[in-house]
Amino acid sequence: MDTRAEPRTLDTATRLASVDIVIPVLNEERALPGCVSTLADFLRAGFPLPWRITIVDNGSTDATWPVANALAAEFERVHARRIDVRGRGAALRAAWRESPAEVVAYMDVDLSTDLDALFPLVASVASGHSEIAVGTRLAHSARIRRSLRREVVSRGYNALLRYGFGAGFSDAQCGFKAARTDVVRPLMDKIEDDGWFFDTELLLLAEHNGLRVHEVPVDWIEDVDSRVRIVRTAVDDLKGLARVAWSMSLGRAGVGVRRSEPTPTHPDAMVAGRRPARLGPFAVIGLSTVVYALLFLLLRDLWPPAVTNLCALALTGFVTGEAGRRAAPAFLANYALTTMAVLAVPPGPLPEVCAVTATYCLLGFARFVALEDMINGPH
Repeated sequence: MDTRAEPRTLDTATRLASVDIVIPVLNEERALPGCVSTLADFLRAGFPLPWRITIVDNGSTDATWPVANALAAEFERVHARRIDVRGRGAALRAAWRESPAEVVAYMDVDLSTDLDALFPLVASVASGHSEIAVGTRLAHSARIRRSLRREVVSRGYNALLRYGFGAGFSDAQCGFKAARTDVVRPLMDKIEDDGWFFDTELLLLAEHNGLRVHEVPVDWIEDVDSRVRIVRTAVDDLKGLARVAWSMSLGRAGVGVRRSEPTPTHPDAMVAGRRPARLGPFAVIGLSTVVYALLFLLLRDLWPPAVTNLCALALTGFVTGEAGRRAAPAFLANYALTTMAVLAVPPGPLPEVCAVTATYCLLGFARFVALEDMINGPH
């Protein structure tokens, strides 16, 4: 779509009514019947909004598709569709594009998230208060049971989003989300990933465009039969983050929707004007990038790339005054992504310094853009 057109203002007073809950499945012939039956019983017991369930089989090779068809025939409000492309993102993209509902949602087939959080999730979107709602396992009031490995990976990844991109949400990958259909469709035009990174890309683009993301603390129990490959998924996510940062830096992440400006309730209230963009942080980014590049070149003859990168980042923080305990999460995020970049290029001073400085600059610019969005609203 042409993002140069005047953005369309969202009417936050609209009361949305119907909800389409999507369940993406891949080779889940055993888990699917119990999931659909449990969810349908829960919704029929008193869910206050009109609802339907959509099963999306994305490339199963077992009996998942016949089972989905049988469930659609058994339950009046259950629908089934099949796509040939694998990936949770592909399944959600297909279902959300064609859904007739005003609110689209999804949950994982293992029902790891307690269903009592479903209406609080949907209500903030259906009321018009927020454009997207997400379940979070990392809020203080959330109650979860999962392995230490997944806990460490999840907290590290979400810390990377907060300090590398200035993300306001705490849990990007919880399989429990809802969105206004008229908002999520323009966002999907910009989302490139069809796999697990789809969720993160959706949320980063939403916040980049000034949309409101509401979080609901959930009760969550890990499925011991999970098919997620944690290490491979983490690597793919890091690649996706670099791509999104690049897209934001080039101004390609804008969409044609935005929140309406707030209006004063009191008749004597004044609406504050937009504050001018702050150039200070941008100047610091440029200075620190130059210092970082020079230090990396000077130290590269002494140590391997990963060690050189660590020392160059630490010295840059000291020289520019960015070092400190509060900067530790941002430092770790920078080190993770820049090290991945330097190890991905052919050995040699020139390609290595180009890779790390480009990544460092993109991360700094992404933080700058996120800060300006918070101060001045969406671009």
